[in-house]
Amino acid sequence: MQNYTIIEWLFFFYFYCFLGWCFESTYVSVRTRKLTNRGFIRGPFLPLYGSGAIMMLVVSMPFQDNVVLVFLAGCVGATALEFVTGVTMEALFDMRYWDYSNDKFNFKGYICLKATLMWGFCTVMMTQLLHVPVERFVLSLPAGPLKAVTVVLTVLIAVDFALSFKAAIDLRNVLVRMSKTKEELVRIQRRLDVIVAFAGQSLGSRREAWAESMDELKSGIEAKLESIKNLILSRTDAYPDSMKEELMELKEDYHVNVEMRSRLSRVRDFFQRDMLRSNPTMTSQHFKEDLEELKQQVSAGKK
Repeated sequence: MQNYTIIEWLFFFYFYCFLGWCFESTYVSVRTRKLTNRGFIRGPFLPLYGSGAIMMLVVSMPFQDNVVLVFLAGCVGATALEFVTGVTMEALFDMRYWDYSNDKFNFKGYICLKATLMWGFCTVMMTQLLHVPVERFVLSLPAGPLKAVTVVLTVLIAVDFALSFKAAIDLRNVLVRMSKTKEELVRIQRRLDVIVAFAGQSLGSRREAWAESMDELKSGIEAKLESIKNLILSRTDAYPDSMKEELMELKEDYHVNVEMRSRLSRVRDFFQRDMLRSNPTMTSQHFKEDLEELKQQVSAGKK
């Protein structure tokens, strides 16, 4: 390998982004038996693969005559890149676009030994086999057309990335708002528990509200509201007027928050919907149930 120009480096980056997209999308589509457009951006490019390929080329340059050192350099460099990328994306979006938590010898789910060894093997294969004809092809292209294609790709991918970044931030905001609706429902449930106890009714055995699913939470609130309604009909003096007014407010707040959550779960933005479809293994530590609800809605094709 030789010293490349900035245009050549960029073209290599886009080429390997596209190659990575082909590999990843094919692999996931075959595994899930469903056509899947993988990646953070919507176009046929996976920046992580492009970044990994460029990193492999850079770290392996000093060791081209030693396959073992090329392998080790690839292991270290690509694993470091994957870790930094994973941590950064989760910090920005509160979501993981990949998770190795179920793999042996993983570190916080961001990296694992299996992936590290795969990166090392890929580095050897790429630098010794794949990149040789790619380099020959790119260097044989006239400088003018190569620059024009690279500039066009740069603009298209930059716009795609900007739109996808915004969609990811907006998706995180949707999850935050969905989480707040659940917090409000938990508050309503706890207040209803107090009101039920005020009239001397038995609360029965129940789990902490945060441990309940949304369906359980809603059914529990509705059951309490119905129970209180029946009690008021049978005993008009069961609660003072101030508490009856509060009950009306709680009932209204319940319906408002349920409707808001339902509206939020109907993801209408194309980029957000496609992002959810393209990353079926996406996880979120803070918004696990909310994210699963969004994924189910998108998978069912609901708008």
